[in-house]
Amino acid sequence: MGNDLCFLSATELRARIARKEVSPVEITRAVLAQAERLQPELNCFITLCGDEALAQAKQAERQIMAGEPVGLLHGIPLTVKDLVNTKGVRTTFGAVPYKENVPAADAVAFGRLRAQGAILVGKTTTPEFGTKCLTDSPLFGRTRNAWDAGRSSGGSSGGAAVAVASGIAPLAVATDGGGSTRIPAACNGVVGIKQSNGVIPHSQVEDAFGNQTYVTPTTRTVADTALMMQAMAGGDASDPWSIGVPVPDYIEGAAPRGDLRGRKVLFCLSPPGRPVSADVAAAFKASLDRLAGLGAELEEFSGESFDIEPIWRAINHTVWRTRFGKLAADHRDDLSEAFLKQLALATEVSGADYQRAMFDRTALFRRIQALLARGDLLAMPTLTRTALPIEQDLFGTIEIDGKVFDSVRPHWFPWTMLFNMTGHPAITMPAGFGRDGLPIGLHLVGRFRADAELLRVAALFESASDLLGRWPQGVRG
Repeated sequence: MGNDLCFLSATELRARIARKEVSPVEITRAVLAQAERLQPELNCFITLCGDEALAQAKQAERQIMAGEPVGLLHGIPLTVKDLVNTKGVRTTFGAVPYKENVPAADAVAFGRLRAQGAILVGKTTTPEFGTKCLTDSPLFGRTRNAWDAGRSSGGSSGGAAVAVASGIAPLAVATDGGGSTRIPAACNGVVGIKQSNGVIPHSQVEDAFGNQTYVTPTTRTVADTALMMQAMAGGDASDPWSIGVPVPDYIEGAAPRGDLRGRKVLFCLSPPGRPVSADVAAAFKASLDRLAGLGAELEEFSGESFDIEPIWRAINHTVWRTRFGKLAADHRDDLSEAFLKQLALATEVSGADYQRAMFDRTALFRRIQALLARGDLLAMPTLTRTALPIEQDLFGTIEIDGKVFDSVRPHWFPWTMLFNMTGHPAITMPAGFGRDGLPIGLHLVGRFRADAELLRVAALFESASDLLGRWPQGVRG
């Protein structure tokens, strides 16, 4: 069996564990062997937790053999992005000054997964504090794309997406502050959701009221995303937006039942002036045809005035400047040039500029609400092109079909940041491959806190496509 266990979904592993066909120890050994084999090439972990994971797996096996009640994720391996606190396990935030940091408590969202029996096998890579769409840092170097070592993994949850895409573990905890879950998920051909604001509590965020960052699932299948959400969702006293939000049956709700008749999908390729590669445009058209084939009515919406990166940047860079100003002053030599440059940009944002951006954020929310009163879902490409070169600089140019453009963020992922600010649920899922053999993602957005319905639509799309059987070359050994 061995390596084969690495290519089963968490949903399938859960069923086999329940039937006692496979042991959590076998699964964990297989996953750790896969991690050890691929880590030198992919560089997707900052910390591996082999001994602790095997000890947890043995305990999980004992509980099953003793007939004890078990949790939703009992014996299933998972990775956690190194921004998310894990009790007793080093959590570096991808930054040299925190390389020996060991939290005293779990983040609430991860603690719930642990309580349901998930086994932590390692902490995945992130750029310093998750502040860019590429996964590299002076602490660990670069994380490579699962499909092509010459390409970036995306970011900032690059390690999470690569670990899932390469069969290291079926489930990953990621984070998303402007696309940080969805960008690497699209780059590596996996499923990445940024759930609605408040659905999964965020216990580490410092500005809970103005928050636009999320602790998120990354998986290979929609069913596995639903499984993680079932365990992670529900109110917590630390997060005001999570209090009183009901938890539906995500697992049942995400089944690919029915069709899309009576549902209207509003679509847009990109905001004006934001070019999209021919491969992405073709995959997007094929995705829309697939949605129509499921019964959806399609209607185009205008991308006019959705060039929102300046609003996102005014908010984020101000938050980063406030959080990291002292750190940068004390540890300048340990931090990357890109990180320091972003902090420097924030000095140009006044208090009034920040508040104006927050007003604009509210206007964007109302604008999306108006669109979703007209239609049930929004659709757009996740990225304008496939994964960028491995040596890509955040402040460098970006090439799309041979043409060169300045600034990576608005040209590569013009849509993802928008829904961090508005709080609507947004999912990326595999939608095909470019001529370069790299994955392309479809981005679907649902009504506010209608996450279960978004998952159902995603599951229908997934079942109507034939992409789950494809794995990157070399990961099967």
